[in-house]
Amino acid sequence: MRIDIITCLPSLLESFFAASILKRAQDKQLVTVQLHDLRAYAINKHRQVDDYAFGGGAGMVLMIEPIAKCIRALQEKQAYDEIIYMTPDGELFTQKQANSLSLKKNLIILCGHYKGVDDRVRQHFVTREISIGDYVLSGGELAAAVVADAVIRLIPGVLSDETSALTDSFQDNLLAPPVYTRPAEFEGMKVPEVLLSGHEANIEKWRSEQSLERTKKRRPDLLQY
Repeated sequence: MRIDIITCLPSLLESFFAASILKRAQDKQLVTVQLHDLRAYAINKHRQVDDYAFGGGAGMVLMIEPIAKCIRALQEKQAYDEIIYMTPDGELFTQKQANSLSLKKNLIILCGHYKGVDDRVRQHFVTREISIGDYVLSGGELAAAVVADAVIRLIPGVLSDETSALTDSFQDNLLAPPVYTRPAEFEGMKVPEVLLSGHEANIEKWRSEQSLERTKKRRPDLLQY
């Protein structure tokens, strides 16, 4: 997979992709993540990428010209399955979406900033709009990182145990069950006996029951699907 992220502030994302699972995924050549500084496609020597909104109002708007130049330059080199715009009014990001995107080959993620982007970008270039929640961030960089992380970890070979991702919360509209590790007892607090029994069928039954119970208590809305 290849993920190209267009941003005004690439430095915000550099360290995120340079450590842990995401770094190992790139080292294994399972994914390529490229950050593109939108200011490299600015319209003048002042590296301007934003301007005031027509009609007035507070805040600046990312201009269409630099974004169009950047996207077209990328498209000259390869085809893209999706051009994703991170925006608070996009479709709410879910595990189902992450699963779907993990099957794609090439993605562009456009990070909004200020008051967003010229709407012509959304009308003529963007193929999908995604939100990570009903709140507003200073820019789309953190949201882009969230989406990239959720997608990359699903690529076969990224996780050392590929079944791990399949047992995460939300994969089956249920929250994950409680997990424990050594020691089996700490200050009188004991790990459930069933987990120490070695009886796989009983352990799986316990996990399923706990997963359902936890979902009922914490996220009953998930059981409606």
